[in-house]
Amino acid sequence: MGIYDKLGKNQKRILLLLSAGVALSFATSPKSYWKVVGSVAKEWRAINRRALREAIQKLYESKLVSERHHSDGTISLIITEAGKKKILRYSLDSLSVKKPVRWDRKWRMILFDIPEKHRKLRDAFRFHLKRMDFIEFQKSVFVYPYECKDEVDFLIEYYQARKYIRYIIAESMDNELALRTHFHLS
Repeated sequence: MGIYDKLGKNQKRILLLLSAGVALSFATSPKSYWKVVGSVAKEWRAINRRALREAIQKLYESKLVSERHHSDGTISLIITEAGKKKILRYSLDSLSVKKPVRWDRKWRMILFDIPEKHRKLRDAFRFHLKRMDFIEFQKSVFVYPYECKDEVDFLIEYYQARKYIRYIIAESMDNELALRTHFHLS
């Protein structure tokens, strides 16, 4: 177990807050922008000043953040490459699909054909889909009833597997009754 595995809750929050700045720069719509801003505000309120100072100090010591001094006397915290990798890992560990109030009556199918030489990648991808409650329809085909493109894209980018994976939206399935029962859909 390395120093990266010993981070506390506030240290994880700080890394995620710092990464929110990057997320804001990629926000493509006002809705996604405000979603990021709202989550940042919530996490920021959860950290008290003393705990913040201690957590930042430990992040410096673990080399997950560095600081940059500016001519106007301000200091910026910068996420190091190790910190960016850690953020991705935390994001991966907490990845889930938010279920809407009402089902849109469409099925999301994730199809993949990952070669045997990349078996670990294939097994990891399958593991994450199962952990997010996707149903294994066939060996390399998973089904889910809710919008999950962002979450699947995150997995694809994390594992750099775009060329092996397809995302399909279907309006009906021949065994839909069994799937609806499994997902408790009316």
